[in-house]
Amino acid sequence: MRWPWKRRSSQDQFIVSWSGKTLAFVRANGKGDGTFSVLQWGLVRQGDDSLPDFVNRLQALGLKGHGAHVMLRADQYQLLQVEAPPVAPEELRAAARYQIRDMANVHIDDITMDVLRVGDGQNKAANQLFVIAAATAVVREALDLAQAMHWAVTVIDVQETAQRNLQSALARREARLDRADAFLVIAGDRQAVLTISAGEELFFSRRLDLPAGFMDMQWANSNEGDAPVVDAYTPVDEYVPDYSVGGESHGTDYSGTPSVTGGSDDGDKAQRVLVEVQRSLDLWDRAWSNMPLSGLRVSAGARSVELAEWLSQEMRQSVSAMDLNAQFEGLQGGDAADLAYCVPLLGVLLRTETRKL
Repeated sequence: MRWPWKRRSSQDQFIVSWSGKTLAFVRANGKGDGTFSVLQWGLVRQGDDSLPDFVNRLQALGLKGHGAHVMLRADQYQLLQVEAPPVAPEELRAAARYQIRDMANVHIDDITMDVLRVGDGQNKAANQLFVIAAATAVVREALDLAQAMHWAVTVIDVQETAQRNLQSALARREARLDRADAFLVIAGDRQAVLTISAGEELFFSRRLDLPAGFMDMQWANSNEGDAPVVDAYTPVDEYVPDYSVGGESHGTDYSGTPSVTGGSDDGDKAQRVLVEVQRSLDLWDRAWSNMPLSGLRVSAGARSVELAEWLSQEMRQSVSAMDLNAQFEGLQGGDAADLAYCVPLLGVLLRTETRKL
């Protein structure tokens, strides 16, 4: 945890997530050129504290009374992809709500939702929508904490669009917005979120379940000659995301069969994660051949570089660790795992428009 105390200014932005009794936050000041000075970041776990005691701890850290943007984490909502209903724009949300009534994991009356066009709304994405569906109780929990902390919440965002913002900022800096860019983020122990963006728009997202202890595994096979044969290609007609609230995806792969899980050792389990990453990228290459990937970037805390090297060697593709230091000054120091958990919040700092749930 890192607490570099500096005087709060009117230009400060405060981003939080509240999931699993863990508050992650970032406070930063924009420099006016698209970069930020991070003034404060960290994780605070409620543990066995009552809400009043927890609030007192947060207040002691100087976190009371900010204007705040809330980011929902991937385990707190569903991201569903559906055909866009043929209705007027002002009727889109209501029509999409009706469409997902049998896809949602909670009763449709208990959902807070919003819609987002897939990609740029042209060509293959012309008639596709992402529907973000969160249990209203989950949103209410975040707003209850905000009320207790006197946070004025102006935006509720989600992890996939935050990742898109990070990808887009880097692509803009490198003058390659016309190319598709993949980003794999591991911000916890059990799930990775893969997004593919192009032209500052989100085109693809998939959540990958990780085996227990994945971040502590030896990913590379110590005996390359005995490395298991990996079927990294599965023919597919169409991929339909199937995500659940609560952090447990159904593990559906592109052919409609359960994703491979389990295994007798770390090497086998790691290879199965590799298969799912490769399948996702193969699908993109086949479905979007007019927008080739410029590469895959990863964020996995202290093991980001190691993960990138392993994936690059195994997949024979360009994979690199996401370097955020040029965009965000002040991230050095503190616990690497805590920082990895805060990385998606940085994308909310880069919002260019409001998308409330």
